[in-house]
Amino acid sequence: MDDAPGTDTASAGLSSEPPAPAESVRGARWALLFGNFVIGCGVMVVAGSLNDLTRSLQVSVALGGQLIAVAAVMMCLGAPLLAAAAGRLDRRRLLAFTLVWYALGHAASALMPSYAALLPVRALSMLGAAVFTPQAAAAIGWLAPAAQRGRAITFIFLGWSVASVFGMPLHSFIGETLGWRWAFGLVAVLAAGAAAWVWAVMPDGVRPPAMNLRAWREVLTHPVLMAIVAVTALSGAGQFTVFTYFAPYYKQVLGAGATQISLLFAWFGAFGLIGNLLLSRHVDRIGAARAVALLLGAVALSMLAWPLGTGYLSMACVLLPWALGMFSANSAQQARLGHAAPALAPALMALNTSAIYLGQAVGAAGGGAMVAAQADAGATGPGLYGGLHWVGLAWVLAALALSRWAARRLRRDGHA
Repeated sequence: MDDAPGTDTASAGLSSEPPAPAESVRGARWALLFGNFVIGCGVMVVAGSLNDLTRSLQVSVALGGQLIAVAAVMMCLGAPLLAAAAGRLDRRRLLAFTLVWYALGHAASALMPSYAALLPVRALSMLGAAVFTPQAAAAIGWLAPAAQRGRAITFIFLGWSVASVFGMPLHSFIGETLGWRWAFGLVAVLAAGAAAWVWAVMPDGVRPPAMNLRAWREVLTHPVLMAIVAVTALSGAGQFTVFTYFAPYYKQVLGAGATQISLLFAWFGAFGLIGNLLLSRHVDRIGAARAVALLLGAVALSMLAWPLGTGYLSMACVLLPWALGMFSANSAQQARLGHAAPALAPALMALNTSAIYLGQAVGAAGGGAMVAAQADAGATGPGLYGGLHWVGLAWVLAALALSRWAARRLRRDGHA
């Protein structure tokens, strides 16, 4: 790894400041984990409550799914642009303000009278997600001692996995029983609480060094590093082609009610958390690149077996490999990028975050276009969603192929 790209630490502006006291780091870790949990809940709230949202606002499932695509575009573009703009701000104030923005945005979204009014409010509120997740990772990395930095960053990212376990099924249940507005309102309350927690425990003066132009240029012109980032976008596109429409699929194809839909989301989220925990335990032993290949292979297996999920139990079995791979694959990608070019990690993390959201936008929009086309052709029930998993599988296989190419190039160049 001595010859890995970007090993000049000056180019990334790595901090030489001493770490914060252990008590400050512990408090910040838990507050930022909860903040990521809230961010994850807000990102997933549309997918969880999509059935009631489309019914209440009298729009199609395909159009409702575009709320996910538009939000993902805002997060994709916002992550690197806002990272540059906010590079020198104190992170206690930045992160707390971001969560307040998130709370106000979701509260306003819950009050919107129509889809046309909801769309721009939803898009603007998701700028909070674009800022919080990468900046929280940078902040905890700056606070923690060097020997604990990777573990601290991985710890706060568990908030997303916990959101998939509790947030998604809770949104689904609330959306099916009380309505989508209550689900959005819950996110607003949680975000306000997270803002107060971050403000209370984060120390003042947390200012990770801003990335300079040299580091960004080195990342953006390195074909292998950009290929690894593209793996994240491709796999996200494949997964969100189908994942976005889980709730209506369960209801219209499986005949699931509110409780059954929530249980399927909870099952998916629980194994997503297990996948992340297993990854953090074994990634150093098996290697991040190999872990990515195994996890994306698990997702592909579920998509290949998708037609076999004709009932609740069979669908739960089909979902299991996918759940193990979905969230942990992104975590493995973060570890892989940090290992390939440690000094360029800040820029790579920001770009990988953008790639996650870009994949979500492409997948949600593409899946929505397919559903709309099927509806225009007169399809109903299973016919509306029949081809989604094949398109998703093609995206994921493309991600696997590109991932293997990048791994071979890094090995050939002596970087991995």
